[in-house]
Amino acid sequence: MTEFEEKLRQQHEASMHRELEALLATASKAEAEVSRKDFDGFKNLFHRFLQVKGPSVDWAKINRPPEESIQPYEKIKGKGLPENITACLNKLVVVKLNGGLGTSMGCKGPKSLISVRNENTFLDLTVRQIEHLNKTYDADVPLVLMNSFNTDEDTRKILQKYSHLRVKIHTFNQSRYPRINKESLLPIAKSMGVNGENTEAWYPPGHGDIYASFCNSGVLDKLLAEGREYIFVSNIDNLGATVDLYILHHLMSQPADKRYEFIMEVTDKTRADVKGGTLIQYEDHLRLLEIAQVPKAHVDEFKSVTKFKIFNTNNLWISLPAIKRLQDKNSMDLEIIVNPKTLDGGLNVIQLETAVGAAIKSFKNAMGINVPRSRFLPVKTSSDLLLVMSNLYSLDAGSLTMSKKREFPTTPHVKLGSSFTKVQDFLTRFENIPDMLELDHLTVSGDVTFGKNVSLKGTVIIIANHGDRIDIPAGAMLENKIVSGNLRILDH
Repeated sequence: MTEFEEKLRQQHEASMHRELEALLATASKAEAEVSRKDFDGFKNLFHRFLQVKGPSVDWAKINRPPEESIQPYEKIKGKGLPENITACLNKLVVVKLNGGLGTSMGCKGPKSLISVRNENTFLDLTVRQIEHLNKTYDADVPLVLMNSFNTDEDTRKILQKYSHLRVKIHTFNQSRYPRINKESLLPIAKSMGVNGENTEAWYPPGHGDIYASFCNSGVLDKLLAEGREYIFVSNIDNLGATVDLYILHHLMSQPADKRYEFIMEVTDKTRADVKGGTLIQYEDHLRLLEIAQVPKAHVDEFKSVTKFKIFNTNNLWISLPAIKRLQDKNSMDLEIIVNPKTLDGGLNVIQLETAVGAAIKSFKNAMGINVPRSRFLPVKTSSDLLLVMSNLYSLDAGSLTMSKKREFPTTPHVKLGSSFTKVQDFLTRFENIPDMLELDHLTVSGDVTFGKNVSLKGTVIIIANHGDRIDIPAGAMLENKIVSGNLRILDH
């Protein structure tokens, strides 16, 4: 960094600190106390952002992880179940990342409150899974939700309905960081409020914020005092992320000095996962490599299924005492993800974020486990929703499993067009969910509706051109068919 660049950096930093202090002055005393902690984390991130130039990895130093650092799930499973399942479960905490809104699926409020199966929301399914564990093994596994300022109020209201169940539920909030103007590098917020002109001024800074927020909230200390040793962290919209007793046994059965502090579940990449983060060996450490960190010249190589064969499911098993140790020493090293956004009014801003899995390099004894694809069942779009609502899956105690009636274990490839993006629209276009047990591939585009008891097999492509409409009649069986043009069924 030249002397001029260093001066400029110091100026940016001083201006940012002044602006943050001015924002804090607009808050109530209690709010300012919480926000000051948030801003400490933000200042640290901003300081590092100003110093880092270009991609954070040297491509020449990237190596494939050594064989033993990513173990196949079958090998872990071969060790069997723990002798005392209850004792193991009582050292575990399930943490769900619950900061996201349902906006991408056309829903207001937290994504976790969208109904995904038989009127059950993501949150209902999670609570049912843990209650089932606790009842089956006479255990006491608590659920912890990491909310954001976007989801906290709505989530807390709904939690009352679980008060009679055998699950203790804790919540804490991830930080609230100010979006910064791309040109001036200053916050766009005018005050600490989140409404009115400030609606777009704040953001939750990615799930890497879990470590600091968990510690700051006091929930981490409380769980340590109860004798908890590990957290199992996953995205609340990943319906495959259930507590796995074999992985838990693998964690608990190691000698005290050889305990794993961090296990990342990875799974084999398919063409659909080319953007997913992958595990690499870098300077003698396992490290998560995200697409945002890859130099432009190597993006295609990163996406190739041959060189990087696995990707991160974001199902993570992490030692609680290790999180505490790293936070106390302030030695959690997470790469910054710079996320550029354009707001409704056309203003260009940047969000500084971090990813929870990036911390893997800071922990001792980290490893990956290559798990079956069934542990990665995220619902990001209405196409995913169609799969999990269908007869491809059966629901048992909150867990979805592939139906035994499906002959092959792979999930069909489903692509629904823009008429299906919003959940409300999606639901009105299906009288009921088609039989998809023998489906390989489904593409639907344009104004298409499905009658009752439709059956889809093999490869089905339905395309209604602009201005046309296609109604698939009740009871229709489409096998390896392309339907296009105009097909309208009128009541008479």
